[in-house]
Amino acid sequence: MHQVSNKPAAAVPALPSGLKRWVDAILYSSGLVAAAATSLTWATFLFWRVHIPFRLAALIFTATLFLYNIDSVLPYKFRQQAVLSGRKLWMIHHRRELFLLALASLAVAAVLFWLDGWRHLTLFLGHLAAISLLYSFPILKVHGRWRALRDLPLLKVFLIAYVWAAITVWVPALYLGKALTAPVVWVLFARRFFFILALAFVFDIRDYTKDLLSGTRTFPGIFGIRAAKGIALLCLAISGLLIPQGVVPAHLLVLSIPTLLTGLLVWFADETRPDYYFALLADGVMVVQFLAVYWVA
Repeated sequence: MHQVSNKPAAAVPALPSGLKRWVDAILYSSGLVAAAATSLTWATFLFWRVHIPFRLAALIFTATLFLYNIDSVLPYKFRQQAVLSGRKLWMIHHRRELFLLALASLAVAAVLFWLDGWRHLTLFLGHLAAISLLYSFPILKVHGRWRALRDLPLLKVFLIAYVWAAITVWVPALYLGKALTAPVVWVLFARRFFFILALAFVFDIRDYTKDLLSGTRTFPGIFGIRAAKGIALLCLAISGLLIPQGVVPAHLLVLSIPTLLTGLLVWFADETRPDYYFALLADGVMVVQFLAVYWVA
């Protein structure tokens, strides 16, 4: 049975009703997440002084929309919810629209994939798609209950960081003919991996109670929220220290802005924060990283 969370929420300025409907629709239909994935991929292209090709940008945007929205409408996830935020309630009320958006996004992504001649990379991209889909779809039976990859102890943050880093760093490298084994590509990949890993801990903190009730063993659930924040800040520090060759010292200050902002998000993360704290600020800081790269490119 669904029930609305009775946890106290931090105060947030009220938006006009018309504006709030549009903001909710963009955020909760994963529009900002898709824009963030596209922006981070563009940021990698900019490292090599190249703008992202339009069709590739559209492919990443629509593929991200599909994966996140199909995850949002899985029936078992609604059945297992014991604590519902305003975001989850919005998704319940708009399940049909989210499902149609997922199907439309899949169709567009499939056409773009075919037109852009990526069929020789089907195996590489296929394993990322498989991880993304199996992340939420129950595939393993544990103690009589079907579990998705995200339910395996401590695994989900690493899956998220790997897929995001692979898409936003390795895909541009492959597109530009760079060897994935090249040192600069590995530094870019590791820098992005630890940045996304830190953000993934923020969302684990958001889902702290829900994960406890569903039996998903995460870092905050096992080691506590304070320890999870400490690990996230360590990941950010590692990300900040991984400076790819060719970045001039004068640009490091600008490039450190998204890292510092993410550190603040981690420090103040709490499951009682408003939905916009996570859906707007935590997702939006990825766009800020792109803007920092764009500024110095």
